[in-house]
Amino acid sequence: MRTVKICSIAFAALCAFATCALAADTGEHEFSWSNTAFRVINLATFLGLCWYFFGKKVTALLRGRSAGIAGEISDLEQKKAEAEQKLAEVEKRIATLEDERKALIAEYVSQGEALKSAILAKAEDEAKAVSARAQTALENEIRAAVQEIRAELAEKIAGAAEELVLRKLDAVEHARLIDNYLAKVAFH
Repeated sequence: MRTVKICSIAFAALCAFATCALAADTGEHEFSWSNTAFRVINLATFLGLCWYFFGKKVTALLRGRSAGIAGEISDLEQKKAEAEQKLAEVEKRIATLEDERKALIAEYVSQGEALKSAILAKAEDEAKAVSARAQTALENEIRAAVQEIRAELAEKIAGAAEELVLRKLDAVEHARLIDNYLAKVAFH
């Protein structure tokens, strides 16, 4: 029904334009209604035959194309909806990306602080250990120095005592000391 209306409108427009074109002719011819009617009938017959032989195929083709276009539109609308959904997901991820970035930075800062604390604690422990080793080494050095000083002092005291004994001890006194010592050793 719709195709008939379209064909009727097209036919009327064709007749109107053909009439205008014939009227605009500046030749010596007179406008002939019978010639125009014959041409219109000829055109209508041609279009009717075309419609009779090819009408169903053309309408089927046009309906198939229309259905194909409708299917494509449906597919495109579905793809558009999917794309909008994906866009919404991406926008949501982008919105949460800033929060994720802040959370990662906070986590890295806390890990850095923990690592800093661990490094400082380890350095402090190592410093205490170094200080303890240095204190021990210092005490050992002091003991060694004190022992060395005592040994030198004992050596000097022994040397001074020997010198003092040699100055005060004469041969008679020396013999008497040896006899006393031997007497003590023999009785024990």
